[in-house]
Amino acid sequence: MRLSIFSVQDHYPTGGRSVAQLYGEVIAQAELADRIGYDTFWVAEHHFHEYGVVPNPALMLATLAQRTKRLRLGTAISILTFHNPLTVAENYAMVDVLSGGRLVYGVGSGYLPHEFAGYAIDPAEKRDRFDENLVIVRRLLAGERVSAKGRFSNVDAVALNVRPLQREVPIYVAVLRREAAFHIGKQGNNLMCVPYASVDHFNEIADLIGDYQRGRTEAGLAPSDDDAVVTLHTHVAESDAAARRNAEAAFNLYVDSRLYAKKSTYDDAMRNEVHLFGSVETVADKLVALHRMGVRQVSTLQNFGMLAQPLVHESMERLMHEVMPRVAAKIGR
Repeated sequence: MRLSIFSVQDHYPTGGRSVAQLYGEVIAQAELADRIGYDTFWVAEHHFHEYGVVPNPALMLATLAQRTKRLRLGTAISILTFHNPLTVAENYAMVDVLSGGRLVYGVGSGYLPHEFAGYAIDPAEKRDRFDENLVIVRRLLAGERVSAKGRFSNVDAVALNVRPLQREVPIYVAVLRREAAFHIGKQGNNLMCVPYASVDHFNEIADLIGDYQRGRTEAGLAPSDDDAVVTLHTHVAESDAAARRNAEAAFNLYVDSRLYAKKSTYDDAMRNEVHLFGSVETVADKLVALHRMGVRQVSTLQNFGMLAQPLVHESMERLMHEVMPRVAAKIGR
């Protein structure tokens, strides 16, 4: 099982931490993740609201590329709907070069109304814009010279002059609705999902992953240990009670910053179990359960809601050094 880190970079203007300080914390978390064996550091893209203050993940990932050695660097997600696909492909080709071939490219169509309003894009067009742009970006990153005349783009024999080092950049497509997982699999795409937005209970993650794998099977594709990423809020402490003391207020603050979403609390998370909060033993048991569901990469959201940096680092280290040996023993690896 691969363990990764996901950062929304949620910012709270009245909280006493500047955007520059938040960036510094994110960089330090990536450096720690690189040292202690996390697989990937995923960075979100958001616009025009404190829910996320990295509008261009390529800039953040290029910075992280210079501060890390082996950590894969991912977008979660790059919102293709808002941008010229030529510029997107150029930016992320540079990230792959600057990182020595460590780019993992997660993409999506966006879902926040204020972002569509800011870019003056009709949300009703988002699926068509996304599909059209993804084809162009995928072909450019693969080194093709692309000609494409579509509804939103007109590309005439364009090829990148800076090409990725990787022969094939891994591309993941994000879903918020469980029913979309099957179609992502049948299209032959890798899957990125955030269960707290997609399911009502932890056990339903098995159905989501099952739908995705059924789609891959119908497409004639074999299972892979790197074809699906599941993201969960995470905080590992010395006990379940300590995890609550550390993380409850931060989680509630984070959820309050999520526009348009159904509001929930730490207590709600305890009831639906869609989280990795608790002691070493509690979190290890949940990761083993995820493994039995077919999950092979868990992206852990650990720096949420202004949670103090020492607590974030302690959780990251406890998860890798104490939880994962227990998981490995139970799954036989």
